[in-house]
Amino acid sequence: MSIALLLTVGGLTTTGLYLITARSLSRIILGFSLLGHAAVLSLLIAGGSPRAAPIAGTAEQMSNPVPQALALTAIVISFGLTLFLLALAGRQQTLSGDDLVEDDLEDGRIANAQSSEEDL
Repeated sequence: MSIALLLTVGGLTTTGLYLITARSLSRIILGFSLLGHAAVLSLLIAGGSPRAAPIAGTAEQMSNPVPQALALTAIVISFGLTLFLLALAGRQQTLSGDDLVEDDLEDGRIANAQSSEEDL
């Protein structure tokens, strides 16, 4: 396991989480993409050093196929999430003309009503 790979996963995760907290849908999409790449890379790191084929030879010579299968699953999930977020961004662009995520007025009204009930 290389320290450079660990730093890369940490950098991708940190940058992805920073971008997710933005109010722009395009930055949120990039953040989730970076988190997906960090997940795949961390699963490949968890697989250990590359050895022989997953199901060939003795038990000591075989590599673990589970991280490889999980990495493929993570790729499919991140691809689906990216397409869903792109559809949301396209819908937001059609409706409002920009990609900023605005505060939900109804959610704010409910939060204010609950806080006023607690004060009583």
